[in-house]
Amino acid sequence: MRRKKKDRQALLQETLQQHPFMTDEELATHFEVSIQTIRLDRMELSIPELRERIKGVAERQLDELQSISAEEVFGEIIDLQLDERAISIFEVSKDEVFSKSGIARGHYLFAQANSLAVAVINDELALTAKATIRFKRQVRSGERVVAKATVTRLEKERTMVSVESYVEKEKVFQGEFIMYRSSQMNMS
Repeated sequence: MRRKKKDRQALLQETLQQHPFMTDEELATHFEVSIQTIRLDRMELSIPELRERIKGVAERQLDELQSISAEEVFGEIIDLQLDERAISIFEVSKDEVFSKSGIARGHYLFAQANSLAVAVINDELALTAKATIRFKRQVRSGERVVAKATVTRLEKERTMVSVESYVEKEKVFQGEFIMYRSSQMNMS
């Protein structure tokens, strides 16, 4: 059933409030319209394209970083609650895959997860003391990897961080990081 333009645009705004990182392609499929229709609707509603939406959210979050600079984070942080959780997005490009197979090099997935584990630490110093990782499936060029870090144990000099990475809803990477932090941690 075709929706009226006004109704579709209202639903588009509501959908992007709940899921700000949906692509134009995903929105077009969701609303059963063309990608061009979605782009026109976004333009009329002054809704920026996906990259600009991600960038806007990321810029607000990066001011909170303590243990790492924004330039050192691999991927774009879109949510950050220090000593609790963090989320980043990494779009796999042709530069990050093996040329023969088109499969992402594992060190990029690790870099995303490791830098997120460092970023979530609310301390001036955070270093990876130990990491146990598992690659669950291959990632290809063009896929978007969403990494979610959760602090599972908080101690004075060590913090345990679990990171799970997904492409859409499929888990592609899992890691447990033991992070060293300086002893000046505020244990309030």
